[in-house]
Amino acid sequence: MSLTLTDVTLTYPDGGTRLTALDRVVLDVPRGSLTVVAGPSGSGKSSLLAVAATLITPDSGTVTVDGATTTGMTRGELADLRRHRIGIVFQQPNLLPALTAVEQLQVMAHIDGRSAARARTRATELLDAVGLAAVAGRRPHQLSGGERQRVNIARALMNDPAVLLVDEPTSALDHERGAAVIALLRRLTHQRATATVLVTHDRGHLTEGDQVAEVRDGRLSLREGIR
Repeated sequence: MSLTLTDVTLTYPDGGTRLTALDRVVLDVPRGSLTVVAGPSGSGKSSLLAVAATLITPDSGTVTVDGATTTGMTRGELADLRRHRIGIVFQQPNLLPALTAVEQLQVMAHIDGRSAARARTRATELLDAVGLAAVAGRRPHQLSGGERQRVNIARALMNDPAVLLVDEPTSALDHERGAAVIALLRRLTHQRATATVLVTHDRGHLTEGDQVAEVRDGRLSLREGIR
């Protein structure tokens, strides 16, 4: 398994008590598989993604990413884990206005200390993989919403992560463009053998998952995908 959550519980302060966001969650996501996480607003979906991304430390339980158990890791060690083994696709692309599509990806490699030539090659290859080779030199304002989201996905794959975490990638897209983004994520998951978790409010996307996780009141239930 590339992403494993074992008996994970997360609570938040709520006045004089604690609100349970995740309640003894168990989740295994193998490499090369897509898990779609669905549930009503406030059910714990975002908390699940934040814990899986090591952005929040749970009250109890363990999170294992690509064989590394995060319990006891320092902030620096967690940051290093995220940089090298976890790709995160945020709901909004948040692309840098002054940079072209290919430069958006190259800056990720620059942060990691890679050579400019290798970074350019890797970025060009990923843009081609998401169907954007022809617009590599365009800046965000010259791209459609769907194209910006595909740059966002390619950027998350720049450091060849074992785990890919995706937060509501179609919320700002129409149905056709949203469906294309989900199909792209499914294809890249299988081709690049990432353990992918996709959080969505759109139940129409459930058919794309190899497994479906339903979250309600912090509790998670699993079933195999419909495909």
